[in-house]
Amino acid sequence: MADEQETKPMRHGYTTGSCATAASKAALWALIHQRPLEEVTIRIPAGEDVTFRLVQCEVERGRATCGVIKDGGDDPDATHGALILSEVSWTEEPGIVLDGGVGVGRVTKPGLPVPVGEAAINPVPRKMITGAIRELLAEHEPESGVKVVVSVPDGEEIAKKTLNGRLGIIGGISILGTRGTVVPFSTAAFRASIAQAIRVARANGCGHLVASTGGKSEKFGMQIYPQLQEEAFIEMGDFVGFTIKQCKHAGVSKVTLIGMMGKFSKVAQGVMMVHSKGSSVDFPFLAKVAAEAGASDETVREIVNANTAAQVGTIMGDSAGFFRKLCEYCCREALREAGGGLEMETMIINMNGELLGRAALHG
Repeated sequence: MADEQETKPMRHGYTTGSCATAASKAALWALIHQRPLEEVTIRIPAGEDVTFRLVQCEVERGRATCGVIKDGGDDPDATHGALILSEVSWTEEPGIVLDGGVGVGRVTKPGLPVPVGEAAINPVPRKMITGAIRELLAEHEPESGVKVVVSVPDGEEIAKKTLNGRLGIIGGISILGTRGTVVPFSTAAFRASIAQAIRVARANGCGHLVASTGGKSEKFGMQIYPQLQEEAFIEMGDFVGFTIKQCKHAGVSKVTLIGMMGKFSKVAQGVMMVHSKGSSVDFPFLAKVAAEAGASDETVREIVNANTAAQVGTIMGDSAGFFRKLCEYCCREALREAGGGLEMETMIINMNGELLGRAALHG
């Protein structure tokens, strides 16, 4: 039974863009027919027809509002369970006006796929919503115009769990999605968020970016570089190589990598995807670095027989030379990954957020 549970496929969910499209289509249908409905079917970009159950559908003569609960499937998404509402009303002018209401953020910084001043409804969801509205209008009210306002009542609170504030999206969440579905633990989604953060940083004049593997290392970076803009700090997670390449592509002049011993002992060997399940720590390599830093034969043997990178860090705790050399290896491999053309800096910290080693190289 346990094996069956382990092999059970992860359940996909649907994006805020899909939910907003379903709510919008339902609201227009209810407005046209002047009666509520319980469910609505839309075609998502992934090519499938999906039926959404409505949790709210209110109809007046000139407007209708429908709501869908966002189901993120088995993905740990901040918006999972959020109520996505759409109010559709008639306008005097023909055409479709799309805007964001309460809980949908507004763009205040350049570098995003939505112009400054507009609601943070990304291009694909915009196309999905307007496409569904246009199709329904063509069938029933071809000469009419409508205004569509998407809102998320808890959006401002949910946005505090996201990077929206740093990206200059103020007042709520973004309406997102490219395929219409949410893939559990999607590496593509994480990579997309990194690339977007780098674009925003560059659009706001940042030439030096600080990429961290997590919150503790990012906090350390902010203490080391208090003069940098908030946009300059990028949380890359395990995607070291992808982040470096994106920085190079964006024309960044300097990249600072900050993380802990376990992940960066892998970067030092040229491993650029540092998830714990993706690769193991090479203890003979760490022993070689220790020897280069002047460690005794006994210490080198102890490192070869260590169980974890953290244990090696403890063994070499007072050896600034070892951590500096490890950082140099990280810089060298990062420059190789980028193909040169920028300055690379690496800092390794411990669990207490204290600096163990630091080095920089020009490529």
